[in-house]
Amino acid sequence: MAETPYGDGHRLVVRRTRIVSAQGELFFDWRHHAFITDRVGTAVALDADHRAHAVVELAIRDLKEGSGLCHCPSGRFGANAAWALCATLAHNLLRWLAMLGADHDGLLVAKTVRRQLLSLPGRLTTSGRRRTLHLPARWPWAASWLACFERLRSLPLVT
Repeated sequence: MAETPYGDGHRLVVRRTRIVSAQGELFFDWRHHAFITDRVGTAVALDADHRAHAVVELAIRDLKEGSGLCHCPSGRFGANAAWALCATLAHNLLRWLAMLGADHDGLLVAKTVRRQLLSLPGRLTTSGRRRTLHLPARWPWAASWLACFERLRSLPLVT
């Protein structure tokens, strides 16, 4: 981590992280993240706060792109308020589903949650008054989906 003065009362803070993918193993390379701030504090604390703010920005992006907040349907305030409420509920349900199927290290975006946990390529059959869900044999997210389903089934019923 490095920092330098930038303009009047501002600081430029740069954090360097090593690329750890397959490409990073072939080519020794670094990724640099920079931001400008006028806040007081250590560079490490400011960087942690900056990354936490990035999580908030990702949530706002998911609300807009993943849950439909960018498509307010009307010029009327009441209709847009109802639309915003429905989009927020959809976003929160999507985040809850992502936490139930938590086989990941970081924050999942709405598109990934939809692809891995909601768009289920299964078939529901009934035989002898019992329902059976048949999942594809080589579906890459079957274990994650089944773990999510078992966590959901283990929640107590509220009456």
